[in-house]
Amino acid sequence: MRLEGNVSIITGAGQGIGEAYARAFIAEGARVAVADINREKGESVAADLREAGGEAFFVPVDVSSEADTRAMARTVMDKWGRIDTTIANAAIYYDLDPADHSFEYLKKIFDVNYFGTWLTLRAAYPHMKKQGKGSLITQTSDAAYLRFPTAHEGELPSFHYGVTKAAISALTHFVAASVGPHGVRCNAISPGPTMTEATRRTVSEDMINALVQGMMALKRPLQAEDLTGTAVYLASDESSMVTGQVLSVNGGLVMHG
Repeated sequence: MRLEGNVSIITGAGQGIGEAYARAFIAEGARVAVADINREKGESVAADLREAGGEAFFVPVDVSSEADTRAMARTVMDKWGRIDTTIANAAIYYDLDPADHSFEYLKKIFDVNYFGTWLTLRAAYPHMKKQGKGSLITQTSDAAYLRFPTAHEGELPSFHYGVTKAAISALTHFVAASVGPHGVRCNAISPGPTMTEATRRTVSEDMINALVQGMMALKRPLQAEDLTGTAVYLASDESSMVTGQVLSVNGGLVMHG
């Protein structure tokens, strides 16, 4: 098992991609803190993981709250004594309103998607620094790189979701440079269109088809499980010299370099 003994925090693990990460980590021998704002979903996933023979428990967290994220890290330390991997996956996406370009809504999206990521990393890092080792993983998106006309009525759109994801990609580079001297790594996973329930709610079928058939080299949308191998790799010692990277898992939708 590639993550035997690894203690991992995964935010937004009550559903979607975060849940897929949690299941893959358990299968590879990790102990997983299922961190989510939705208690019912988070507890359900944690119970499933335990029934499958894994070590897992639910931690309630609102990632936009500094107190919550610090309490999350302390809870995991109290239970397992270390934090090896933290995946800052939680974001507003399932309930995203693509048509709301108000300043207030933009701030709300930043509070969860960007500041929530920063707070999650900030809460976990001191414990990793003391260990001299750890892997911080952020979740960005190819929405950061795709530039489609955004419907609006005269005012400049906020581009809320894509802009927060672009900010997370930049944050990943800055964090990696800062934490590296203490043995801690930071990398990002950038998914293409992934067929979670959130994507089906937020993105039209026509748009998904246009992306897959018109722009992707591999002509099928991703499933959440398509991302888990990259997460396991970044958490494992196999990637011990990989840091500051944004790894696109997108079927060739965006090709960097």
